[in-house]
Amino acid sequence: MTTIDSILDDIMRLDFESKEVLLEILKKHQSEARRDKIANNARKALKDYKAGKLKSQTAEEVIEELNRL
Repeated sequence: MTTIDSILDDIMRLDFESKEVLLEILKKHQSEARRDKIANNARKALKDYKAGKLKSQTAEEVIEELNRL
């Protein structure tokens, strides 16, 4: 089993340019994963809304509710 420590050791042995390329690849993968998560949350929210599981609220009500968290 590969551990994070062993992966980091391997990365530290890379030359500077390879580290830069790896960093860009990881950033792009993270961005894509974040977009996928947002899209999934939006699909679920839309499904819940259509099923009547969500109530209509004004922006002010939403902000007030968020401030209580």
